[in-house]
Amino acid sequence: MIENDIYSILLGISTLLTFLLIIFIARMKNRQQIHYAFFSLISSLFIWNLSILTQKYIQDNGLQKNISDVIQTMLEQLYFVGVTFVSISLLFTGIIFALTRIRFTKRYLLLFIIPIISLLMIFTNNYHHLFIVKYSLMSSEIIYGAYFIVHTIYSYLCILVGLYFLVYFSIKNSGFFTKQSMLIFWGTLIPFLVDTLSTFKIVDAPVYIENIAISVAIVCYFFAIIKFNFLNVIPVALQKVVDHISDSFIVLNNHLEIIDYNKSFIDTFDNIFDIKRKADFKMTLNHSRNLKIDSEEFIKHINDAIKIRSSVIFEKHIFSDTFDKHFSIEITPLLLESKPKFTSKILAKKDNAVILGIIILFKDITQSVRDLIIIKEKQAILIEQERLASLGQLIGGIAHNLKTPIMSISGGIEALKDLTYEYRDSIDDKSVTEQDHKEIAREMLSWLDRIKPYCSYMSDVISAVKGQAVQMNASTTLKFTVDELVKRVNLLLKHELKKYLCILNMDIQIDLGTEIKGEVNNLVQVFDNIIINSMQAYEGKNGTIDLTVIRSGDNVEFTFKDYGKGIPKLVADKLFKEMITTKGKNGTGLGMYMSYSTIKGRFGGNMSFTSKEDIGTTFFVSIPCITYSNREAG
Repeated sequence: MIENDIYSILLGISTLLTFLLIIFIARMKNRQQIHYAFFSLISSLFIWNLSILTQKYIQDNGLQKNISDVIQTMLEQLYFVGVTFVSISLLFTGIIFALTRIRFTKRYLLLFIIPIISLLMIFTNNYHHLFIVKYSLMSSEIIYGAYFIVHTIYSYLCILVGLYFLVYFSIKNSGFFTKQSMLIFWGTLIPFLVDTLSTFKIVDAPVYIENIAISVAIVCYFFAIIKFNFLNVIPVALQKVVDHISDSFIVLNNHLEIIDYNKSFIDTFDNIFDIKRKADFKMTLNHSRNLKIDSEEFIKHINDAIKIRSSVIFEKHIFSDTFDKHFSIEITPLLLESKPKFTSKILAKKDNAVILGIIILFKDITQSVRDLIIIKEKQAILIEQERLASLGQLIGGIAHNLKTPIMSISGGIEALKDLTYEYRDSIDDKSVTEQDHKEIAREMLSWLDRIKPYCSYMSDVISAVKGQAVQMNASTTLKFTVDELVKRVNLLLKHELKKYLCILNMDIQIDLGTEIKGEVNNLVQVFDNIIINSMQAYEGKNGTIDLTVIRSGDNVEFTFKDYGKGIPKLVADKLFKEMITTKGKNGTGLGMYMSYSTIKGRFGGNMSFTSKEDIGTTFFVSIPCITYSNREAG
């Protein structure tokens, strides 16, 4: 009696749970296919439970005589309808759980043939008894018809396939030891054990023990599918997702054996590697088809990732006679976080984490590498064009500047020539005194003294131009003084300043003998570029440019200030980051971009600026100077 009451309570709870789940899912918004499939499953189970619960209530209370045969038959039919649809609903729940969404094509509709035949057999059973001969609430007393064997085999196939999909893809998507997988595992095991015990009559139990067991399973599935989040999480077929990832990956276990990989990996390396699960990763690399790859390098990076318990990223050029690709390879150890308080000493590893395996991600960067090479080649051409354009502008100014000394030297030569003729004619002239000879000599020396500065000036100009004509990557000197730098800037910009009607005010508050490490011509080109931009900011009007040089610690600070139109904010935000110009077709945008790179890369300094439109712009250049301490260290 007590046992019967327990069955009744459990059956009642089972029926109530399925009813509550029906209401819950029916009130959900934005339902997906998995929700409809699950709704069908629990609805079928509810019909099955309700018919059994009603029949048991009638039997326990001796109401059989008060119930007509028609109602009794209907209850029996509801029982088998529920049984029939539970199996097919479970099958589709498993399929949709695995695939996320399906289209009901002919192959899926064919699955309903046996259930439809079963329904026909159920509702016409009184005429042929092919489905069931004798019905009872005790499984040992039921006598089944001939067709029931077909129905049972098909139902169990549906149940097994549905359970397989649920368990397999839950483990595949989330891992075996996740809460979702464990719920589905136990939800599968419980009804399977109960059904086995009942079918083989190991335990003589009523038929509704299966309802109770399956209801427990359904509740487990429900919470497993929603991951304790009320069906907001839609199950996704993980294998389909990873197969659509464009990057290739391969998963290794702790013994560096291949345990999984995606479709992209096969597509990328199919003609290179013989990819097999459980194969040794190092052996797979070594037995690649004519591929030049260092397996030891991979193993080293894997060991490094395991050691630091974090990702290791490196670039690798993998090539053979028929394969040539560049990859960014990321090696990441898969960690299982654990707390020593609740784990064994074996699992309580360093950092409270156990390494479960390693995932190696191959990101194909071949096109990026090739594009970078093209960009560098084009950039080198642009830089050379900018240098030649700057040099052409420089030579034009120098040519103009050289006209004055050349004309002066030419005039001096003519004067010396006249004095030479005069001196020659005076040799035999008795009227020419010694004092006259000395006067001629004095005038000759005077003209030579006038010519000498012009020659020196021309020599300096030629040296400066020659230095600027040298390739930027050619270093002719290791150091230079501030004095040498200032003189070259002055010399090379003299013509440009006159052309743009500008004045360069220099305030040198530093020892001119202060030395700077590097190639002076590179820095001259940077300063020329800054000053020319400042001159052009006045747009043809008279202007002033202030250059201040001071010492700040171990650095020489250069400040260039103009009072021109300033730099637009849109340009200012990108000035050092990319090639941009305000000069339209007359500018390349390389000037300031390369100047910044030169200061940072060649001199280890820093370059910045402030600018306000219609007020002016100030550039700040800071460069380390050679001190006594680092001079001795060098």
